[in-house]
Amino acid sequence: MTTWFSNPAARTWTTPVTGGGAREFHRSLPGYAVTPLVELPSLAEELGVARVLAKDESQRLGLPAFKVLGASWACRQVLAHRPGAELVTATDGNHGRAVARMARHFEVAATVFVPEVMLPETAAAIESEGARVVRLEVAYDDAVRAAAAYADEAGDRALVQDTAWEGYTEVPAWIVDGYRTLLEEIDEEVGTSPDLVAVPTGVGSLAEAVVRHHRRPGAAHPSVLSVEPDTAACVVASLAAGEPVAVPTGATIMAGLNCGTVSSAAWPVLRDGCDAAVAVTDAEADRAVTDLGALGLSSGPSGAATLAGVRAALGDPERRAALGLPADAVVVLLSTEANPRD
Repeated sequence: MTTWFSNPAARTWTTPVTGGGAREFHRSLPGYAVTPLVELPSLAEELGVARVLAKDESQRLGLPAFKVLGASWACRQVLAHRPGAELVTATDGNHGRAVARMARHFEVAATVFVPEVMLPETAAAIESEGARVVRLEVAYDDAVRAAAAYADEAGDRALVQDTAWEGYTEVPAWIVDGYRTLLEEIDEEVGTSPDLVAVPTGVGSLAEAVVRHHRRPGAAHPSVLSVEPDTAACVVASLAAGEPVAVPTGATIMAGLNCGTVSSAAWPVLRDGCDAAVAVTDAEADRAVTDLGALGLSSGPSGAATLAGVRAALGDPERRAALGLPADAVVVLLSTEANPRD
């Protein structure tokens, strides 16, 4: 199994900025606040860099994950085009809860399809937002197909899915646009461009947003590191193959990253603009959860995976060299969810 891939040409690739308006919308939502960027000097010493900063998304708009940024903007756009529609999605956790929360905000119905690996307490959290949860004895990719089929059955239903495929690209693009708020906040908080940004990757929508943001013409181009579970490393496999590859998925504590197929919209962006991708084990992610917790940062396994990935990358001389970091490097970890045990 391939666990590492690097693309030395990625930093020279550029892509124009698309979309706009999401951050102004987010600022209008109840409870909006810039999430913390936490300095972690002990990790900087361990990793041999000048600074390590973690973007703490454990409390974003009243929910324990970043997903609401993309889901909220997509729901707003969908309902602007189709007022009153029932919102439909499939989820392995946080995206579905975010869609359910926004359905409640906009006073419309929501139906959320969930795969067999979802923990009962995660499904209960989605139901607590007022959504109808449909439990299926299938993997995540099949749950997505079921949600899409359900949405297509009636004209008053609208799919809000955070992965793209042929014929379904507009909504995933709105979700990617929504994630830009997080990245713009980091720019303002750091005050300069980081040298390495580590992003946890499931279907690749957040990673697409990160690459697009940092490959703008005229902007600094830091290295971007994609991090996945070794049980669902579809991006590493696809990059190594040079084409999208679907991989079987297994149980992992990184539930939010347990996706076997890369988004069709994310794929060309990651192929051309992502510097490196690494797969990490559950044990490595669990250690990162513990270590971040000891430093006062609540991070679940999917969010803490970025620390595990940076350790796996910078702890290997060849991988470190491939990332081309300067001696005074600034590393940003995207910690995308709270520790559910906190």
